[in-house]
Amino acid sequence: MSPSLAALSHVHAGRDITIQHFQAASAAEARSAVRVVGSIPQRALGFQPRAAQATLAADRTVGRTAGPQSAWVVSGMGGVGKTQLAAAVARNLLATHAVDLLVWVPASTRAGIITSYAAAAASVGVGAEDPEQAGVRFVGWLAETCHRWAIMLDDVSVPEHLRGLWPPEHLTGTTIVTTRRRDATLLANRELIDVDVFTKVEARAYLTERLPEQLADDIDGIAADLGFLPLALSHAAAHLIDLELPCSSYREQFANRKRRLNKLFPTATALFDDSPAATVATTWSMSIEQADRNLPTGMAGPLLELASLLDPNGIPNAVFNTAAARDYRTKPADPLAQGDEPAAGIDDELDDTDIRAGLANLRRFSLVATAGSVVRVHALVQRVVRESLQHQRAGRAVHAAADALLQTWPDIERDSTFGALLRANAAALASCPEAEYLWNTDGVHPILFRMIVSLGDAGLVRAAADAADQLHLHNHERLGPDHAATLAARSHLARWRGKAGDVAGAFAANEQLLADQLRILGADHPDIFTTRREVAWWRGEAGDPAGAAEATAGLLPEALKVLGPDHPETLTIRFLVAYWQGEAGDATGAAAALEEVLADRLRVLGPDHPDTFGTRGTLAYWRGECGDPAGAATATQQLLADRLRILGPEHSRTLATRYNLAVWQGEAGDPAGAAKAFEGLLEDEMRILGPDHPDTLTTRYILALWQGEAGDPAGAATAIAEVLADVLRVLGPNHPDTLATRHGLAVWRGEAGDPAGAATALGELLSDYFRLLGPDHLDTLATRHGLAVWRGEAGDPAGAATALGELLSDCLRLLGPDHPDTVAARSTLSYWLSVTRDPAAAETTTSQRPAEMPQRPGIPGALAKPGLSHWRRRTCK
Repeated sequence: MSPSLAALSHVHAGRDITIQHFQAASAAEARSAVRVVGSIPQRALGFQPRAAQATLAADRTVGRTAGPQSAWVVSGMGGVGKTQLAAAVARNLLATHAVDLLVWVPASTRAGIITSYAAAAASVGVGAEDPEQAGVRFVGWLAETCHRWAIMLDDVSVPEHLRGLWPPEHLTGTTIVTTRRRDATLLANRELIDVDVFTKVEARAYLTERLPEQLADDIDGIAADLGFLPLALSHAAAHLIDLELPCSSYREQFANRKRRLNKLFPTATALFDDSPAATVATTWSMSIEQADRNLPTGMAGPLLELASLLDPNGIPNAVFNTAAARDYRTKPADPLAQGDEPAAGIDDELDDTDIRAGLANLRRFSLVATAGSVVRVHALVQRVVRESLQHQRAGRAVHAAADALLQTWPDIERDSTFGALLRANAAALASCPEAEYLWNTDGVHPILFRMIVSLGDAGLVRAAADAADQLHLHNHERLGPDHAATLAARSHLARWRGKAGDVAGAFAANEQLLADQLRILGADHPDIFTTRREVAWWRGEAGDPAGAAEATAGLLPEALKVLGPDHPETLTIRFLVAYWQGEAGDATGAAAALEEVLADRLRVLGPDHPDTFGTRGTLAYWRGECGDPAGAATATQQLLADRLRILGPEHSRTLATRYNLAVWQGEAGDPAGAAKAFEGLLEDEMRILGPDHPDTLTTRYILALWQGEAGDPAGAATAIAEVLADVLRVLGPNHPDTLATRHGLAVWRGEAGDPAGAATALGELLSDYFRLLGPDHLDTLATRHGLAVWRGEAGDPAGAATALGELLSDCLRLLGPDHPDTVAARSTLSYWLSVTRDPAAAETTTSQRPAEMPQRPGIPGALAKPGLSHWRRRTCK
């Protein structure tokens, strides 16, 4: 029997509507009766099955006899392939004979919806001359029919266009909506399916299928460059094929930020998404315009312009809630400039509600996404928006974004994750083509200096040095060598080079900078004092603490005269004089001087100022060095409580204070407590800073030292060897921390029963110290001491005594008779002279200072093992 249509009369909404149901005598006849209204888009070249497609296939309930209606909203930004996904589902419904009627509706306008509905109404026998009436009849037919149907509403741009035309809930009906929007009215009683960009695997499969082998030399790279966006990959593939251009050449063109997207993509080709003639730029233009028209009018566009200059992977919501972001929307730099007037319909004074509404409009049209407290935007959307900015508008946007970041950046970075997020956004701003607007004749925007300081304070000293180097090059090129901003960048570069391990380079760079500043700024400029104390600092770091103390003290009279006694720079100079006094061997004098500095900093700066905290920590250190480790531990514990209160638990200085507290706990006779504290600290540093952060490596090293102190020298040697491998990888072979770790490893190998191996390792290390730091550096002297000790332990006491005699002479010459390292060298020499059975010489050596009879030097003991003191000194500065 042939399929037929049986007409039934029903009363619907107060009107008589004739609704016709499909009837079929058999399954075969039913299959032949399937009707399709509308044109389903063709399958795109290289089409890739998607996870969302599988979700629809698994969850759809077409053809069931009970249960709720199947209704999905397939949402995502333009160009991700929503239409292709819906078309694939439609073809699958037809191929599996899961529906009797399928209607493909171009739903971007109400007229398009009504036209499709009218055609569908006619196909089932409920048509009318008036298209609106036909559409209403068709909706009624969907509600009453027993046949299986699927309505595919493609590209719904305005939910209100479907008023009165939404497919009804029905046991055998399926509705699938594709849209860039996420309005509550769209999602009501419908399941949301988010469609994102391709995965790496999907992108690779797509390009492999599309491109000839000779062009596919870097498909992973080109996919990453284009953000895995299907539409962009479709454009690019067509472009490569047309020009016979390999991926690697295309990537070079794409990396050239001066090349506009319309030069990188064809303007008309068989594309992945909505329209054959769509382009990457036009894909989002309508969404941007619609979002900007929504209330508050004109809010979404400026917010997207700011977002286009920042990190696509995450912009803090707080950036958009700053005065700078609001002013960008409401206060043009030139009120008469064309295109820069505030849009009508929005008050000059914006509040947080307006900002949230503007971001919600962008999110509603899938132009941005939110994840927790950050906003994300696709990199190609950013590029399209940036390329639409005219010269003046681009300059304003760049400065507004930079100002907004600065206003968001806290003076104290309590949250390390938030600090990293801000740095990523500053880096994105600095690397975009429009970053040139950060410079003008007055200088450079301070956001670039803020990023450098944040990198360094977070312990990323190499990255800080690299960023300072780049800033110096740009400032030199744009502003000239004598501009204040260029000099400031040189100062940052020298400082972070030194922090990254290039002590000699930092010293030389600061000396050169000082000469130029004297020529340009004059002797009484405040920056001169800063650079002169930096020169003195790196002189001390290079192994001349006495010279550093003398040079810093020489600054003090001039600072008192020019700046006054309470100026922060004057107080810093006094602090450094005390610090280097202690490093030169006078721990008692350092502690006394620091007490005076602390009193003045408390009076001038207050108890919670970072410099006041730094003074307290350094004073505690020198009290410990004076022989009061318990007092040092108590003072550090009090400092930790205050730093937790002011800085929070994740700040780098809070973690450093915990480190120092654990050190002094161990020194005060509680090695078990110290080890436990270090274990807890290491766990937190791994989580907050990461495994490769210098502070994390330091804590691993110190834990290994205490493992040895607890009686496991072999375990300590093994642990230090593991640390050394990571330190070499992260910091390089010439970094001071790498050299100190090599020293510690050699010592604990000796303690574990291999004195000859320890002596050999220290001999190799000594050659590197001579090459890198010179013969007079404290660490060079320490290594000579250790080498002599293990030479004696390996069976050559006479050689040990000879080497120690030479070392003592150099310590007396360089450090003086009362320096702790001179005293330690004398004690160790006396021990080895007694071993060689030269009691007269031993007695003569020992009588040079009041002390007990010498014993074998302990580990750690003064120069015999600088590892512990090295790390402690570096952490307490």
